[in-house]
Amino acid sequence: MKALIRTDFHFPDQVSKYTGKVRDVYALGSNYMVMVVTDRISAFDVVLPEGIPFKGQVLNQIAERFLDATTDILPNWKIAAVDPMVTLGLRCEPFKVEMVIRGYLTGHAWREYKAGKRTLCGVPMPDGMVENQRFPEPIITPTTKAAEGHDEDISKEEIIAQGIVSKEDYEQLEAYTRALYKRGSEMAAEKGLILVDTKYEFGKRDGVIYLMDEIHTPDSSRYFYADGYEQRLARGEHQKQLSKEFVREWLMANGFQGQEGQKVPEMTPEVVAGITDRYIELYENITGVPFVKAEDEDLAARIEKNVNAFLKSL
Repeated sequence: MKALIRTDFHFPDQVSKYTGKVRDVYALGSNYMVMVVTDRISAFDVVLPEGIPFKGQVLNQIAERFLDATTDILPNWKIAAVDPMVTLGLRCEPFKVEMVIRGYLTGHAWREYKAGKRTLCGVPMPDGMVENQRFPEPIITPTTKAAEGHDEDISKEEIIAQGIVSKEDYEQLEAYTRALYKRGSEMAAEKGLILVDTKYEFGKRDGVIYLMDEIHTPDSSRYFYADGYEQRLARGEHQKQLSKEFVREWLMANGFQGQEGQKVPEMTPEVVAGITDRYIELYENITGVPFVKAEDEDLAARIEKNVNAFLKSL
């Protein structure tokens, strides 16, 4: 199995390339952008040394499905999925925050809670909660969007006071975040899943707010299986979940949490193949349809051909 871990395309009218942890984004003129979802995988804000075959296809095709299912809530940047790993869309000016919404006390929120904190990003968390318990109401805990390194927790008040986002825009982002999470939760419930937490990224174009980037993928979201959730919660057991958390748990079990001086454990072919299998399982459970592996003999050549063919049709 082949994995795409870096790209170096030169598309017509290309003016810039941005390399993120997982995505390579090519700006074409002032109107369009090409987002290539590579097979890179990150955890603890570190890009791991091995790519995961078909991971990019899984993420791109899940995001495509949810972008199409939420256009009645707000417009999004997608014009077309031009390749299994690529979406072409509108260029927007991104807001420099990520809107994280949490319906359940788990992950980063639980680690903070367990350490004795009762507020996260300025939002209070009730006393007496246990890990994986549902919040009375979902909480929005934004983070700064770091160009590199770690994203940082930040409060609504700090975002507005620092002029990162205007009060009017921020309140609209909050409303969109809650509406998107509600829709994602309803779609997850239809598949026997719980959308535990997720994040959204937004941008502006011609004064209009757009939903950008991925949505409701296992890289940006955490899912629990609904069946048995209450019983496992009552017994204090780990929840059966669909998310990238299994990668973080494998890293932690092998002494890595992204801290200085720590070394990424060896990612053997067996480990990589196992992660691919889990991502395909995620896709099939989240979407409810079988995953069809795209041809992977020469991923870069396939992508270049498909993108250029679509650009000619614009």
